Amino acid sequence: MTEKWILVVGARPNFMKVAPLIRAIDRHNHAGHSSLVPIHHSLVHTGQHYDFNMSDAFFRDLALPKPDLHLGVGSGNHGEQTGKVLIEFEKVLLKEQPDLVIVVGDVNSTLACSLAAVKLHIPVAHVEAGLRSFDRKMPEEINRLLTDAISDYLFTPSPEGDENLAKEGIPPEKVFLVGDIMVDSLLFHLDQARKTNILQRLGLKLPTSDLRSPASVLGPQSSDLRPPTTDPMARRSLNEAGRPSTIDYRLSTSLLPYALMTLHRPANVDDKQALEKIVRGLLEVSAHFPILFPVHPRTAKQINAFGMETSFIFHSTPDIRPEEYFDGKILHRKIHCFQPLGYLDFLNLMAHAKVVLTDSGGIQEETTVLNIPCITLRDTTERPITLTEGTNVLVHNDPEKIVAEVKKVLVGDTRVSKRPFLWDGRTAERIVAILANRC
Repeated sequence: MTEKWILVVGARPNFMKVAPLIRAIDRHNHAGHSSLVPIHHSLVHTGQHYDFNMSDAFFRDLALPKPDLHLGVGSGNHGEQTGKVLIEFEKVLLKEQPDLVIVVGDVNSTLACSLAAVKLHIPVAHVEAGLRSFDRKMPEEINRLLTDAISDYLFTPSPEGDENLAKEGIPPEKVFLVGDIMVDSLLFHLDQARKTNILQRLGLKLPTSDLRSPASVLGPQSSDLRPPTTDPMARRSLNEAGRPSTIDYRLSTSLLPYALMTLHRPANVDDKQALEKIVRGLLEVSAHFPILFPVHPRTAKQINAFGMETSFIFHSTPDIRPEEYFDGKILHRKIHCFQPLGYLDFLNLMAHAKVVLTDSGGIQEETTVLNIPCITLRDTTERPITLTEGTNVLVHNDPEKIVAEVKKVLVGDTRVSKRPFLWDGRTAERIVAILANRC
């Protein structure tokens, strides 16, 4: 007897969550234990993200197998995209007759594939269940609520997920606290990420003899004020309680301090007034160190539509000479944009950043593990544990709050994160063991 599972990906955040599951399934199959039921898994890509840098590059970096099926849905409004995925995925289910469907995250593909499966009485496992921002204007929040309501197995990353599901009446026997699967990918690829050349390509590594070192160019106000420490890419060691000890960071004197930014939420980029407020704060930040922005296609489109191009420098590739950050001896008061990066390059860039500004959920988790200050450009988060145990703070689109939090970073007034319970890189193993034991 063999179990037949289908795993679904549709958008870039899904890829980092499915890769550890596939590795865990493969380990299960190769364990050689006679009591273990073999699992045949298929990977279905809905095509919700379809350009190379938003999809194929991540498959390459994460060593994901080529999808067994690609639905080719592409872009569209929420109803159109969700409907197309549901229609096409139902055809797959009718043909393949799987024993289980595994969905991850909170994108339109997550909801559509869950709905198609439950209508055919196929069990659904939702990885990253129970997260709530309590903001129903966010399409992701609706996807989370509905997917959790119809799933048979709900795998939560942190205790508040269990609490949210209990309040919504989900039977406790369906809910399993397993940890954060994003952390599995981060820890697995961290050593590999440090070997990429993205810091050199972006002109951030300067010769140690270069007079334009960060301290001499930026002056005492914005030089690195963190205490001397070890390699920023080093892993944290676990103490006896299973919590990691702190990682200390030191930016090399040959590394130009910088801020890393991601921005793509409709509430931020589709609202001209909101985007203008964010950019106003960011331009103040850019006086202290360069802001590097692998720009999401949606955001680039809106920047042009709103006539805000003068606040940005658009680089055709992520190949920037060090002098391009400066206007004479001072920094350009602009945001440096380039095309989206692959997973390994982005992880390397994030791990060395002075601060990360974002409206992404996953990055709030990753900065918590990396102990990098995170300023979230939202007024809610579905990951409150990053506020209480991590480095994350919420500033919404308030330019004064953005600048105030960056100034705290400049003087070293930031929290040291604690890695939350079960964020240990073994979440996928726990999920596969639970699902395999149901057979």
